[in-house]
Amino acid sequence: MILAVDVFYNSDNIAKIVGVLFENWDDPTPKETVIDYLENIAPYEPGSFYKRELPCILKLLSRITIEIDCIIIDGYVYLNDDNKKGLGTYLYDNLENKIPIIGVAKTSFHDNKNNVVEVFRGKSEKPLYISAIGIDKNQAAQCIKEMHGEFRFPSLLKQLDQETKKTL
Repeated sequence: MILAVDVFYNSDNIAKIVGVLFENWDDPTPKETVIDYLENIAPYEPGSFYKRELPCILKLLSRITIEIDCIIIDGYVYLNDDNKKGLGTYLYDNLENKIPIIGVAKTSFHDNKNNVVEVFRGKSEKPLYISAIGIDKNQAAQCIKEMHGEFRFPSLLKQLDQETKKTL
């Protein structure tokens, strides 16, 4: 099973964590959606986003009892060409290097070219920035490219984003 996960933070310091589970890269709809909440979130710290997001993802993972083959996160695995750890690397390490992590980011970091593959989907002239650990970055990019949907953002990731932002 593949898990795509996203987190939304409200002004009351509560995080809504949503995961969509699906079997195949080209699935148009999830097999299951898992939702959880976490209070007293760490403040946002530039360059250390993982401190805020990682506990949320781990809480959601604790509720999932089926085997996960890959996890897609909204963000980066590495933050720059010097391999500064990003959320994806911290998650991979926390899972004892057993589950590949694919980072899908909508914006580029200026010093992050070697660890990223640009993926153009649909008719969009703006790429998604794909990074990975535990799986070759080019293979990860191909998986994201094959996801269902004719637009820049794959259908399941768009559904995930919409569900995450629904009222807490």
